[in-house]
Amino acid sequence: MAERIRIGIYGYGNIGRSVEKAVLRNADMSLTAIFTRRDPGKVGTVSGMKATSVDNVLEFKDRIDVMILCGGSATDLPVQGPELAEHFSIVDSYDTHAKIPEYMEKVGRQAELGKKAAVVSAGWDPGLFSMMRSMFISVLPDGENNTFWGPGVSQGHSDAIRRVEGVADGIQYTVPAESIFNEVKNGSQAEYTMRQKLRRICYVVPDVDADKEGITAAIKGMPNYFADYDTEVNFITAEEMKRKHSGMPHAGNMFRNGSTDEDERHHLEFVLRMDSNAGFTASVMAAYARAAFKLSKDGNYGAKTVLDIPISYLSPKSRETQIAELL
Repeated sequence: MAERIRIGIYGYGNIGRSVEKAVLRNADMSLTAIFTRRDPGKVGTVSGMKATSVDNVLEFKDRIDVMILCGGSATDLPVQGPELAEHFSIVDSYDTHAKIPEYMEKVGRQAELGKKAAVVSAGWDPGLFSMMRSMFISVLPDGENNTFWGPGVSQGHSDAIRRVEGVADGIQYTVPAESIFNEVKNGSQAEYTMRQKLRRICYVVPDVDADKEGITAAIKGMPNYFADYDTEVNFITAEEMKRKHSGMPHAGNMFRNGSTDEDERHHLEFVLRMDSNAGFTASVMAAYARAAFKLSKDGNYGAKTVLDIPISYLSPKSRETQIAELL
């Protein structure tokens, strides 16, 4: 067997556990270390591997080929990405769309300094949907793109809720507007705002004596997450959260309606249904860890996105085999 890619996992929440499972399913990868901010002795892992404190991460500089970052986009990755990119080739799923260029610049600067490859925003959106948007626009330039997320749980938005002062736990569901969705699916080329296309429903477990009005205002006014959408905030108990909101299903649809002549109409569509948002996102990140490893071997350093990386880099199979089997 060819050399196995030595993987590190930085952060061990829902995504971290799912990444661990994804790595274990890939025969060309080996799990080297799992890093946590919690007490490592109290962290039980899927594989049984003993967790390691994040304080010791630099001791593994020469023992890890790719570090997969599993923190949240609101506050974790903006710090962790640039810090770790100088020392490790990394992959993350940073999903604050409006801030990706700024984040990519910071990560890229450190990755180039350390001669490392950094793949940022490698999830399903941003990620796979970004690839589809680019391809759809390129092959059908006269048209209109529309993306609908949900119905389902957004990990990034749920994490952002949990960072609000006074929130003990929280989860957010993204729900597409059915009427607009059907218009687009049936060929509409009209332009719609995100507020028209989607709404966000939040369920929050408040701390004891928390300011619920303040929490509601903070969530609804949060830029890049809720301010541009109709947002509903509901307060529930911890028991109800555990009983009704423990799953992480999600979905997404990317459409392009356009034409190549006055009487030639075309409809492009990319559909995704997930039983587990974390599970699927982790699987995408594992594939891009393989790409990061290849980029690093090529000496192709700096920050990259899914738009920069050849699709063939995602596969454990050789380029020649992929061409023979897939073209």
